[in-house]
Amino acid sequence: MERDIPIPSISVLRCFEAAAKHQSFTAAAEELGLTQSGVSRQVKELEEQIGATLFRREGRGIRLTQAGKSLADSVFSDLSRLRRTISQAVAAGETQELLTIAALPTFATRWLVPRLKDFKEKRPNLDLMVYSRSEPFDLVELGVDVAIHFGANDWPGAKLSPLCPEDLVVVASPALLEAHPVTEKSDILEMPLLHMTSRAHLWKAFHKGIPGADGHVQMGSYFDQFSLVIAAAVSGMGAAILPTYLIETELASGALVSLAPVRDGSGHNYYLATPPGKLSPSAAEFLTWVRGQVSRRV
Repeated sequence: MERDIPIPSISVLRCFEAAAKHQSFTAAAEELGLTQSGVSRQVKELEEQIGATLFRREGRGIRLTQAGKSLADSVFSDLSRLRRTISQAVAAGETQELLTIAALPTFATRWLVPRLKDFKEKRPNLDLMVYSRSEPFDLVELGVDVAIHFGANDWPGAKLSPLCPEDLVVVASPALLEAHPVTEKSDILEMPLLHMTSRAHLWKAFHKGIPGADGHVQMGSYFDQFSLVIAAAVSGMGAAILPTYLIETELASGALVSLAPVRDGSGHNYYLATPPGKLSPSAAEFLTWVRGQVSRRV
């Protein structure tokens, strides 16, 4: 029969977490508003409870032992999950109805969040919690009801359903077009080019579609977020290849001008990812609503 092992108090675990993070009882004490001796005492209590030395004293500092490293990894994860659980409970309040959504950072900022008011208005008892995530993760562990994913039809541990394709276009600001007039596609390659570091192949894909075109398409300025590429394009820094969903406002206002479509040939699309099992009513409503917001379906 499995022993009923007492669980350390939250205060003890928080002291260990802070000391492990900083590799210092003094820094942990400053973070937690405690004394250095208080943190040391709490860590000693934890060591006595589990029967292992967690820190090795080195001169005036400390370093995690192997046992300490193993415990720290689990404690960091467990406390982070507990904090999320409490945050979600606080967000739900008395309504007891909370929908948790995750989406790509720029897609969430520029496309999803501006539309959420429409979804929320007819659901006064529903609260939303929105995370920004760039890569697949464990939906169940994070407590996420729906995630919006871009890429291949592949997310281990999740059910994926198509949302919409990615429509890519070459864009430039009016000021850049005035300095570099475009009468045919090959003229675009004479402009300064802006690149998304994770999608550096896009200008190559565009170049392949222009027979006989010259140009060093890998030259130019690189950015690690679409939001930065958009800002640079609007400022006139160069031409960019961007998804239309992320620049609807700029295209409508004329801050950016669409010059040509681009096909990257990856076959990647936007997908809705949900945990295994039955969806909650609010998650099912959200899926129906968000599918109605896209202009073109896969």
